[in-house]
Amino acid sequence: MKSLREKIEQMWNDPAGAAEDFIYVREAMDKLDRGELRIAEKINGSWITNEYLKKAVLLYFKHTKSQLMAGGDCNFFDKMPLKTRNWTESDFVRAGFRAVPGSLVRYSAHIAKSVVLMPCFVNVGAFVDEGVMIDTNALVGSCAQIGKRCHISDGVTIGGVLEPLHSTPVIIEDNCFVGARSVVSEGVVVEEGAVLGAGTILSSSTKIIDRESGKISYGKIPSYSVVAAGTYPSGNVNLSCAVIVKRVDESTRRKTSINELLRE
Repeated sequence: MKSLREKIEQMWNDPAGAAEDFIYVREAMDKLDRGELRIAEKINGSWITNEYLKKAVLLYFKHTKSQLMAGGDCNFFDKMPLKTRNWTESDFVRAGFRAVPGSLVRYSAHIAKSVVLMPCFVNVGAFVDEGVMIDTNALVGSCAQIGKRCHISDGVTIGGVLEPLHSTPVIIEDNCFVGARSVVSEGVVVEEGAVLGAGTILSSSTKIIDRESGKISYGKIPSYSVVAAGTYPSGNVNLSCAVIVKRVDESTRRKTSINELLRE
């Protein structure tokens, strides 16, 4: 019997016969929604993107028609329903996360237990692990991966990615703090325990400068780094960069510690 991966790949490569195999796309989407599968996972210390699951999301859009969706004061017209549509109180209790009015999560995004969703938006294929706070006006983009006990502050944008297929989604590992109005995009990895100061902008081309060593890197914030927005000279102008100002210490932990009471 073919694996789910093989069935999705076959459907991707044979559009003519795809409609009758939509059941496999639905299976993949349901497993993403429940957190049984992830768009990206860490294997032997490296993050691996499961491209076939990104293909499943795209195939879902291709073979699903937009429909009217009731939304209270205003209706919506879209292909992707909301994760919590028609949920009862028992559904929320079983799921184990808290969703403040105004929070929106699309189907196929996984929200783990003890997560708190303030009025925010979580897009398709995203994975939000246990004990995370997604604050007001924050965006968790398509396929983004958020680790355990992270704080995603007010107005943060975590970029999404569905194409190119080989692109790695944004990864925020366990115990990270992302300060207000920060942007993390284009497959940047923020390793465990790192702290991003307010207004930090990170893309794949953003220079990451270690203040102590002067070393310049791209695309990855080292574990337990404290990062602030900065600039560097380029000709007669200054361009934005991210500066590793120090390592996380006790003072940093006090300022960024999570409030466990909010997650009960």
